[in-house]
Amino acid sequence: MTLFSPFQDFIRVITEEKGLMKRVKVLIAEDNDLSRKNLADMLKSYGYEVKAVSDGKQAMDIFLEDKYDLVVTDLKMPNADGLEVLAFVKEVMPESIVIIITGYGTVHSAVEAMRLGAFDYITKPLKDDLVKLTLERALSFAKLKEENISLKGQLKRKYDFGKIIGYSDSMRKVFERIEKVAGTDSTVIIYGESGTGKELVARAIHFNSDRNSYPLVPVNCGAIPEELLESELFGHEKGAFTGAIKSRVGRFELAHGGTIFLDEIGDMSPALQVKVLRVIQEKQFERIGGVKTLSVDVRIIAATNQDLEKAVQEKRFREDLFYRINVIPIYIPPLRERKMDIPVLINHFTRKFNKLKKRNVKGFSQEAMQYMMRYHWPGNVRELENLIEMLVVMKEDGLIDIADMPPKVLSEESKLDDQVSSIIIPEEGVSFNEMVEDFEKDLLLKALEKTGGVKNRAAKLLDLNRTTFVEKLKRYSIGS
Repeated sequence: MTLFSPFQDFIRVITEEKGLMKRVKVLIAEDNDLSRKNLADMLKSYGYEVKAVSDGKQAMDIFLEDKYDLVVTDLKMPNADGLEVLAFVKEVMPESIVIIITGYGTVHSAVEAMRLGAFDYITKPLKDDLVKLTLERALSFAKLKEENISLKGQLKRKYDFGKIIGYSDSMRKVFERIEKVAGTDSTVIIYGESGTGKELVARAIHFNSDRNSYPLVPVNCGAIPEELLESELFGHEKGAFTGAIKSRVGRFELAHGGTIFLDEIGDMSPALQVKVLRVIQEKQFERIGGVKTLSVDVRIIAATNQDLEKAVQEKRFREDLFYRINVIPIYIPPLRERKMDIPVLINHFTRKFNKLKKRNVKGFSQEAMQYMMRYHWPGNVRELENLIEMLVVMKEDGLIDIADMPPKVLSEESKLDDQVSSIIIPEEGVSFNEMVEDFEKDLLLKALEKTGGVKNRAAKLLDLNRTTFVEKLKRYSIGS
């Protein structure tokens, strides 16, 4: 059957990569003999364990005998239909991925399938591009989920690493870097926009390190007034200044043996940067108003939403301190750069707030989910979480639809339409990945041209972190 040939190369790549997808087990429930046989033969040829049956009752019986990672089921079948199979699979093994295929594509059946937890819904006659996209996403999701679970299992120990959620390639790289640095004593700096989860990463590193029996002490350098931050960090002696009616232990002392997390370190004043540099270099400091030199053993984890290299160039951040803290950088991508994670995060927060707020929201309609995927998310995961809380509280029950969505999310539709309308797809088709790469490369070159080659300004034009911008230039060998 040639219908599924467009994504054969994709399957081959996944099966060869790390061997992970060779363990994926697929159950096909399809009453059309030819379609069932051709689909099963194709998946078997690429190393998958495949079982194909002709009706829903057989599918449920087989699923009980041997659990499957991916189930592809027709909607209309003898003995039990696809919705019954879907509901059964989600009850027995919720993590299994189910794709519904039907020749009876009604709004009711689509909504019902998504409500019951279908990964996606395809109508007959099947279109090559649609089938390719759907199965590609499902298989990629299964692969990344397995890798993510494996990494989280290795990192879990005493801290619930599951609070950091992500199956995208960019988040997988974050997990891999956490795994590598957690067991060391190296200084780490976490780059990321506000709301991306920098403190969660810092906690994951600390609680999976040898220092996890000692405290993790966070300090938000941007939230504490400059005149009080020094006392917070280093403590003070009685009478050191007006209002110092007794001695106080600072955060560095409290973190002795453990980790101090200097959040938004880019907001720290130059004068205070000098004192922090001394602690890093010499592991010594004095309290304000004190004469005794105190020694401290702490691991430094810093975080910032600023471009520190630019801050160094502009003399707002000390160069020597930058090189001391920029030992192992970890970049947390903004949500707009890992949109594959959005449905996973939405499901997680929906379940969370259903439980906390005693609601019974079933999920999002397909149209509502499309808008959520298109939105820019300037506030990142924090903004998404807050929005889901509001929607769950206000909706109370049923599916969230576009009528429930706030205007700021719906307004993104026109922006997307303007961009997509200029793209022409020829009859013979195109390579999606090549088109995306060409478009991205063109954007980078135009931004550099507009700014005369100044990378900081070019990154700002594209609303990218400078580190991300430079990494993309290297990927395409621009300027090398």
